[in-house]
Amino acid sequence: MGQLSVVIILFTFIRFFIFSNGGSLSESPHQGDYDKDKRLRKKQSSILRSSPPMPARSILARTYYNVETHPPESLDWLNVLVAQTVSQFREDARSNNNILHTLDKILNGDSLPSFLDTVHVTELDIGEEFPIFSNCKVFPCEDDPGRLEARIEVDLADSITLGIDTRLLLNYPTPLLAILPVSLSVSIVRFSGQLTMSLKTTPPSSNSDRKTSLTFSFAPDYRLEFSIRSLVGSRSRLQNLPKISQLVESQIRKWFVERCVQPRFQEIQLASIWPRRKNTREAFSSRNN
Repeated sequence: MGQLSVVIILFTFIRFFIFSNGGSLSESPHQGDYDKDKRLRKKQSSILRSSPPMPARSILARTYYNVETHPPESLDWLNVLVAQTVSQFREDARSNNNILHTLDKILNGDSLPSFLDTVHVTELDIGEEFPIFSNCKVFPCEDDPGRLEARIEVDLADSITLGIDTRLLLNYPTPLLAILPVSLSVSIVRFSGQLTMSLKTTPPSSNSDRKTSLTFSFAPDYRLEFSIRSLVGSRSRLQNLPKISQLVESQIRKWFVERCVQPRFQEIQLASIWPRRKNTREAFSSRNN
């Protein structure tokens, strides 16, 4: 009886004090995960050290960046990366006439007015030069001192040309009363301005997680130069009419100002940069052969 009592005591001690309770047999397989998540949520405040968002001045101080004395950066490395990206974009655009198909869908979409006939692309040049970024400096945002923004000078001298042929249809008082052929060629030969870029973080809500976006805009004192050629008429043609050039240039400037010129800006949501296994790649090496 004494030996049996010692065995029972040892079994009870090992069972309840050394090994944890794995749950009852009737417990569902998801019940353990639910309880675990519930416990983690309760202990999250003690596990993760909470700290207030770091202001812009603290970030500048910890990275040894003095706004007043730090010289502007040339951004030569960025120019090389952007040039590689633009070059690849041009190759993809030329492949299988992808850019021609895209322009045809845009120019002849559902929003084509009734007084305009089908638009045909007659000339297309997406350029050979690359934008040059320079004189970059970082400042606290004027409207939000908690964020930082980079101000960069951008300059592009190239010839980006789009030429089209179409017909103006006069449908009043009867349909197709008159038809006026129009040929138009628009070239952007120079653009320069100050680009402002910053990262914007949206606080998490009950329905969504924290999101980070890239915002960019251009200063109002930008420089945009055009070369516009026009040809109107069938038999007696009128070439390079000033009114047509002014109308086309004003519409392009209006489109650009309404989207990218301060106080308006473009906001692009960035994907998560947290390392994931599905995004892992390995460089090919001849030594593996």
